Amino acid sequence: MRAGEGMYFYLDIIKYSEDIENDLSHLNMKAFLPVIFKVAEESYRVLKKGKFCAVLMGDTRKNGMVQPLAFETMTMFRLAGFKLKEIIIKEQHNCQATGYWKTNSVKYNFLLLAHEYLFVFKK
Repeated sequence: MRAGEGMYFYLDIIKYSEDIENDLSHLNMKAFLPVIFKVAEESYRVLKKGKFCAVLMGDTRKNGMVQPLAFETMTMFRLAGFKLKEIIIKEQHNCQATGYWKTNSVKYNFLLLAHEYLFVFKK
């Protein structure tokens, strides 16, 4: 990645591309975490001492169980050396439970994930 480019990934929840090599949005959680750890290490390496890094991440659900992707990602950044300054919970106000998801959340007895975490790290 070149300076100034954004990183767009979200495990295998949202596909951000069809054919971009090494697109992290095509990985499952087991494959995603070691890669996000490398991202965390590189972010720590290039960030100046005393500066901040923020990561917005949500969770997912597999086989009816919540997969704590956000907290696993937070752990990778802490293992890379970052200190956790803040956890901000972002409610997704435009998240609509209609059609498929509303029907299945009732049918299979699960709550919709309508929030994300903004982790603020300090080097």
